[in-house]
Amino acid sequence: MTTAGEAHVTVLLEEAVHGLGVKPDGIYVDATFGRGGHSRAILARLGESGRLLALDRDMEAVAAGLAWTDARFSVAHAPFSRLAEVVRDNGVEVADGILFDLGISSPQIDTPERGFSFRHQAPLDMRMDTSHGVSAADWLNQAPEEEIARVVRDYGEERFAKSVARAIVAARTLLPITTTRRLAEIVAGAVRTRERGQDPATRTFQAVRIHVNRELEELAEALPRAVDLLRPGGRLAVISFHSLEDRIVKRFMRGEAKGEELPPEIPVQASQIPEGRLRLVGRAIRPSAAEVARNPRARSAVLRVAERTAAPAKEGACSG
Repeated sequence: MTTAGEAHVTVLLEEAVHGLGVKPDGIYVDATFGRGGHSRAILARLGESGRLLALDRDMEAVAAGLAWTDARFSVAHAPFSRLAEVVRDNGVEVADGILFDLGISSPQIDTPERGFSFRHQAPLDMRMDTSHGVSAADWLNQAPEEEIARVVRDYGEERFAKSVARAIVAARTLLPITTTRRLAEIVAGAVRTRERGQDPATRTFQAVRIHVNRELEELAEALPRAVDLLRPGGRLAVISFHSLEDRIVKRFMRGEAKGEELPPEIPVQASQIPEGRLRLVGRAIRPSAAEVARNPRARSAVLRVAERTAAPAKEGACSG
């Protein structure tokens, strides 16, 4: 994630690149190019024979990357679920490091016409990839009340999810919901209390955005693909921005670090238990107080790093 302005401020920049352990001749993947903050830092550490592949589902981000002229770098328009395909289309079989910087970027939030923010009057879109898929407006005006309530509850962790869904369905019978301001006003009327300093629409907007973009499903599909692509000693680094993402990442990394679980009745020594495909590297890293002061949007960020072991790929592992 980056902040808006002429100089985009990339969250946990040094920590993430350090976690990757960039080698001058290595091959790396930036799975969330954004505006290229992490990619620039990786390229600065690569030698002439190093290589960096990037992807992003946002056409504006890809356009920014296509303007780069570094021969070591290439960028593709693709979601996480096509990670393996993109890497192998570039003639790469294994990578030395893969980075995910999850969530929404500040250029997306701060561009009103993208429809991500309730602070601007804009068309209610919220798609990271505007070239296909269903917009937030289309979904909200068609989805059953029960589905809206489930999404707002599960993805927004909104305790007034049923009231929000009921209000949305009632409002759309009078007039289709097509703008960010109208949705925010509907939600404000349905949410009875809210944490100090938080807009009543915050949780609902997060939930709708996550649902429209299949963010959690894409992440769950991408993580195993990333491990499949790493060579032994290669690093996986993931920056999350809310608890739903971080929970998926934490459970995945810990599960891969455990390795194969044998039936409890089989007597084996600890040294005989099959090694997991990942080894956790350090503890979760959060932004320093100084970074949060410079960039308040960094306050919820969490970085987790794991290293690929020599354990063989799981049987039936996805190859893209």
